[in-house]
Amino acid sequence: MNVVDSCGWLEYFGRGMHAEQYAALIRNTAELVVPTVCIYEVFKRIALQRNDEEALKAIGWMSLGHVVDLTQEIALLAATLSMEHKMPMAGSMILATANLYNAILWTQDEHFKGIEGVQYVEKI
Repeated sequence: MNVVDSCGWLEYFGRGMHAEQYAALIRNTAELVVPTVCIYEVFKRIALQRNDEEALKAIGWMSLGHVVDLTQEIALLAATLSMEHKMPMAGSMILATANLYNAILWTQDEHFKGIEGVQYVEKI
């Protein structure tokens, strides 16, 4: 299973330097877990940079994976991970979701660097 962090989705939709690397993960929808917080972050960023229609198209693609709502279990694990790794709320929720689904978290966010179960992709 794989979780693509919001930055990976934005890299993919924005056709960034690592878009093809994320494309392989995103197109494998049978193995794709999508935390709802990623949907929030991606929709907001694309709507601000482009428009709501483009943002909704992106969310349509994201919805092809297994969308996971924020549950009490995820929230509590996220709080623990946030304290342990000194990371922001959204990042800890994404990491908690990946952990609960035994998924690899793919990200370019440096605050995930070195955490078990995370595949860090360095920004160029």
